[in-house]
Parts: sequence; C-alpha cells; structure tokens
Amino acid sequence: MQRYFVAPEQFTDDEVRITGDDAHHLTRVMRARTGEQVICSDGQEREALVEITEILAGTVTARIIEKLPMDAEPAVEVWVAQSLPKGDKMETVIQKCTEIGASRFLPFLSERTVVQYDAKKEAKRLDRWNKIAKEASEQAHRNRVPEVTAPYSWKQLLQMAGEFDLALICYEKEQGLRFRERLRMAAAEHRLNKVLLLIGPEGGFSENEIAQAESSGVHSISLGKRILRTETAAMAALTCILYETGEMGGT
Repeated sequence: MQRYFVAPEQFTDDEVRITGDDAHHLTRVMRARTGEQVICSDGQEREALVEITEILAGTVTARIIEKLPMDAEPAVEVWVAQSLPKGDKMETVIQKCTEIGASRFLPFLSERTVVQYDAKKEAKRLDRWNKIAKEASEQAHRNRVPEVTAPYSWKQLLQMAGEFDLALICYEKEQGLRFRERLRMAAAEHRLNKVLLLIGPEGGFSENEIAQAESSGVHSISLGKRILRTETAAMAALTCILYETGEMGGT
C-alpha cells in the first residue's frame, strides 16, 4: 500500500490533505481514484489509514479510517556521519541506510575527502538528499524521515561526539576489539539510546584523524579483514549495530 509523509498541519481530527509532489504522484503516477486507500504519516506522532474522498488540481483529500501505531522505528537512534564521497554514492548511502533504519545523516569533510565543496551546489544537493530520504522512508514503511544535515567540518563532528551514548569510527587498520565486542561492552555499561557512526571517504581516515577521534571519545572499530567501499561500509556497520541491539534478531 502506498505511503505518504505529509506536514503535521495537513492532518485534522478526521481527514488528511495531500498536496504538492505527493498529490501529483498519487493522481498522475499511481492514477488513484476516490475510494482508494493509502497510509499517511506526519513523521512525528500521527499515522493513519485513509480513504480518498476528493481529487482536485494539486490536492487530494482523504478521510481517516483508522489510526495506526508508530512502531516501525528502531529503539536505538543511529546517526550516520558519512565523509562526502564522489559521484552519487551519497545518494546510495542515504537511500539504503534509510531503508535499514538510520535516524539521521551527517555529511562531513575529512582529510581525504576528494569532493570539491561548493555551498551553492550543496544547497541543491541537500534538497535532493532529503527527498531521497523521504522516498526511501515511504518505501520502507518507516514512521519518520531521517534528516540529512548540511555538511559538518571534521572539528564540528568531533565536538558533538560526547552527546552520544556511543560513538564509533570504522577503521580498516583497527586490531583491537571487534565490532560485536565493542557494542556489547557499551551496552553492558549503559543503555544505548543514541549512537554516532563515522564512515570515512574513499581513501579512508588518516592515522591523525583516528587519533583525534579517539581523544574525543570515539571508539575505533573494524568491519573485518576485507576492505569495503565507503557506501558499503555505511550499510554494513549500520546493520551490525541494529542487529546487535535486537532490531534484526540480535541479542
């Protein structure tokens, strides 16, 4: 069944108004008619099964049939901090990690980032990234849409690491605790409500960056003996965290 995220003000006690691109998709792409049902969510606290009652130019009105529980979100918030990769790889990270269950995306600039940062271009890319997150959330039947923030500097990112219950940085040369051991140790010490996951660019993190991260309270972890692409590392690490915290059958 089709799902759409709408602004909270588009909800009333007994109906929902679907407008803009969503209304166009519903009527022109899906060719919906009155009497058909879809799911609408405000991405915060309301989600409902609705039935289309009226279709006008640019607006679809639907009556609320049943309020639905918002229980599809992971109990642990995982914020994926991704060093800006080349090409459309960031789009892949956002799409796939949204489907898996990421709560927020923090693009950032690191020592080996090769993308030339342009604030004007990034504003347009940011709009596209958030649209991708919305569409992926709808496809995956998420209750909320993860926000994609404007790019952070490396310094800014490390300054916020202390706000999390656990901060992890993926490093291919890490020889210490395995991913599972690190997560289980942290979970044994205190409840994990919010986790920060740092993923490097195509060239990985420098040794200096790893040292800076560790001095800021970020734990270095390995994803195994194989070298993963930056977009693969994000998906693999996120899946590991959600599995180990019980979202995907872990214990």
